[in-house]
Amino acid sequence: MYGKILIAFFSASPSRRTEQVAHKIADVIRADLYEIVPAVPYVQEDLNWNDDMSRTSVEMRDPNSRPAIAGELVDLTQYPVIFVGFPIWWYVAPHIINTFLESYDLTGKIVVPFATSGGSGIGDTMAELKPSCADSVKWVRGDILSRRQTREQLTDWMNRLKL
Repeated sequence: MYGKILIAFFSASPSRRTEQVAHKIADVIRADLYEIVPAVPYVQEDLNWNDDMSRTSVEMRDPNSRPAIAGELVDLTQYPVIFVGFPIWWYVAPHIINTFLESYDLTGKIVVPFATSGGSGIGDTMAELKPSCADSVKWVRGDILSRRQTREQLTDWMNRLKL
């Protein structure tokens, strides 16, 4: 329908929830996967949202924070549709997702964010991410997804997206 689809995902917690969801979606839609890996890996202490001085707390307080991505970036020229998955941090996407989006010319692409969360919704995530892309990007509202969702539930979700 749209040619090749890429699922780019960032998963930082030991449970790797976002990675699990990304793999499930890839299986349902036969998409390629790309893991967004930080140049400096996050350790458990970095992810402590109760600590104002933890790495993630410091990064998320700074809207200009752009954690570096390790390794080579993926060639997006062959992908008209890109799903971008991440855990919700402080009610939005982690800033490494902005790094990812700002690393490419996404002109004319369709971008579908999806997230995992321990309790909050997707909130203003799209509004926070849109400035990191060209105006010509078509955003399709994503959702919070769970690793417990079945193949049928994910297929229904995909059908509701109306790509």
